Amino acid sequence: MELRQLNYLVAIAEEGNLGRAAARLYVSQPALSYALRKLEAELGVPLFERHPGGVTQTPAGRDVVAEARRTVRQADRVRAAAERHRCRQKAALRVGFEASGAGELTTRARAEFARRHPEVRVEPKRFDWGQEAAALRAGRVDVAFVWLPADLTDLHAEVVHTEPRVVGLPIGHPLAGRTGIGILDVKDEPLLWTERAPRDWVDWWAVNPRPDGSTPRWGPKNDNVEEMLEQVAEGAAVCFAPASMALYYARPDLSWVPLTDVEPLRVALAWYEGARSPLVEGFAEVVRELAAALREDGAGGPGGERGGGTGPARG
Repeated sequence: MELRQLNYLVAIAEEGNLGRAAARLYVSQPALSYALRKLEAELGVPLFERHPGGVTQTPAGRDVVAEARRTVRQADRVRAAAERHRCRQKAALRVGFEASGAGELTTRARAEFARRHPEVRVEPKRFDWGQEAAALRAGRVDVAFVWLPADLTDLHAEVVHTEPRVVGLPIGHPLAGRTGIGILDVKDEPLLWTERAPRDWVDWWAVNPRPDGSTPRWGPKNDNVEEMLEQVAEGAAVCFAPASMALYYARPDLSWVPLTDVEPLRVALAWYEGARSPLVEGFAEVVRELAAALREDGAGGPGGERGGGTGPARG
């Protein structure tokens, strides 16, 4: 039995379809089907029931897949531990973020840390929707600005930034000229969303359910911020985003209007609980100092809230 086979099992179980699992794994469907039959023969039990719509786990399959998932996760931790040590040896700090991150705090923190530690190479790593926490656990970054809500299992996290949310509209939209929009003002607008992020993350951004108990009118899906903005610009749907995106993703064909009656985005600085290092500690110290200075300045970030109060984050 190989780790590759266990990855196959997890993908097949999650997709429920051999074709989709094969595409996700970048293997041919016949090769994946053969690998599954070979593993079932080795284990002596059928793991999936085949039917025209795809596959369904057997009782044995559910147990085996659960163990396979735990094994794959533990193998990822082995790689992550080695990768963290490798990066320490080459004096590099990998800083993860999503879209506009924590706004100005993100870029200022990287610059200030680099100034204090000129011998360390700071590597910014951008991730798509809701992937920063998983990247930390997988060892792809050392520290990250994580948009909440998020799964913070195994992570140390503290809120360092808050900012209001805005609605992204095509420039000619009837609501584009307003100074503020309530969530129910856009209840009939198709809303962009993604399948790449956890469902609770999607629902929080979509404000689902709405204050009147209604659900969003779901529009097209997207995999990253660039796809989202293209679809907004062409009038396919609207989007919700942090206010800093109005600055970092300014476009002549988009209008950003404040959402006036929803809770703001909270951004946590996070790192893997078992991977505390002098570099991570040094970066966290810089972030705390800058966040405190921004609060004392009272300058206010996009929409009036630039630095959030630091403190423990709970997802």
